[in-house]
Amino acid sequence: MLAPGDSLAERGIKLSLGGQVYDPADPMGKMFFNILATFAEFEVDLLRMRTREGMAVARAKGKLRGEQPKLSAKQQRELVRMHATGEYTIADLAEVFTVSCTTVYRTLERNGGS
Repeated sequence: MLAPGDSLAERGIKLSLGGQVYDPADPMGKMFFNILATFAEFEVDLLRMRTREGMAVARAKGKLRGEQPKLSAKQQRELVRMHATGEYTIADLAEVFTVSCTTVYRTLERNGGS
């Protein structure tokens, strides 16, 4: 595996910071780039940890439920009832309820109306 500065050194890229130029090809520059990469990885790991903790707290409070259904329970029952009459196509139901055909199929599948 390449060190973070190796690909930069191959392309001749240098970092100028506070008047000091860091060249990833020399030992001091290489160490600096590796330290920066270590801190960047540390920050990403912290962010992941905080995100997991936040999701666990939200889940425990019942706030993490995913995307809510586009149709209310009453609308879903009416959609299933209308489909059962045989008078409406999937496209008709999608238009009446202002949803996609996929949502109509999914609603019918979940409510035993297919």
